Amino acid sequence: MGRAWMWTMCLAMGSLSGPASAGSVGFRTIAVVDGTGAPLEVAIWYPTKAAPRPTRIGPLVQDVAPDAATAGRDLPLVVLSHGTGGGLTSHADTALALAEAGIVAAALDHAGDDWRDRSRVLDLDGRVGQFTTVAAALVAGQGGLGIDPARVGAFGFSAGGFTVLAAAGGRPDLDRIGPHCATLPDFYDCRLLAQETGQGRCLRPVVPAPAPPLAALVVAAPALGFTFTRPGLADVSMPVQLWQAGDDEILPAPHYVEPVAAALPHPPDLHVVEGARHYDFLVPCPPDLARTVPEICQSAPGFDRAAFHARFNAAIVAFFDQALARAPQAGGPSGAQRNAP
Repeated sequence: MGRAWMWTMCLAMGSLSGPASAGSVGFRTIAVVDGTGAPLEVAIWYPTKAAPRPTRIGPLVQDVAPDAATAGRDLPLVVLSHGTGGGLTSHADTALALAEAGIVAAALDHAGDDWRDRSRVLDLDGRVGQFTTVAAALVAGQGGLGIDPARVGAFGFSAGGFTVLAAAGGRPDLDRIGPHCATLPDFYDCRLLAQETGQGRCLRPVVPAPAPPLAALVVAAPALGFTFTRPGLADVSMPVQLWQAGDDEILPAPHYVEPVAAALPHPPDLHVVEGARHYDFLVPCPPDLARTVPEICQSAPGFDRAAFHARFNAAIVAFFDQALARAPQAGGPSGAQRNAP
């Protein structure tokens, strides 16, 4: 009851047959101005004709062409939103796979809710605002990528899943959090809320803001999924691919994925990954990272994260390849043919 009371007080206060063949990938980082705050760091993977080379990107090494010229024009874009405490490399293998298929992939570090700083972990409005700021900047031409504004998609994991649903027009009912945590106080989200509100930090509700229209979403293990109702997701009418870890120890069934699936106006492309835990949606860890943060790198015995990600990325690429395809024009090739690297 005390936790529900703290929550109440804080709220009051404040078309293709398959994916394109793999091509060379360029990589660069940019800084996007975010109001009066520090610029947002954004990593971008994109199609190029330049030869790739092994390149260190945070804790990972990928075959990319740093700062190479972009190949193609009017390209589709997918903006990736990581989970609480993550970072712009959290889904780097997925971003690379998208770029190999001719889709620009941009991942931002959510300021105040990344691996370096979690002082704004309850600032949901800020999270959604950062996402829309980055998407708008890329569509407007920052980074010189030649984005087609009609072909913008989003990928979100955990807190990022909540972020992209809200950015796509979802309206969460945050009043549902109090009863949820009164009933399930030991769940990860409720323990986090209790810890943060106990330190005087308050969950900030989401205020709708203008954003580039999103044409398709991939949502994996969405945080606070139970806050989305059918009226709240009525405007999220674009195609949605929804992923659930079969053994999610952080956001367990049936409180997160199931409410989103039931509330969407159109049935999602739902994938339940048997044997997967919550963090199996993150990029497979290299050995040094696995030693440093085993809690997010270890899978259940018998579950092969690398093999799963090969299937995971292929399904995501195929979904976006179809959902973000440009309609063929009379007398000309399809958008995918024009943009193939």
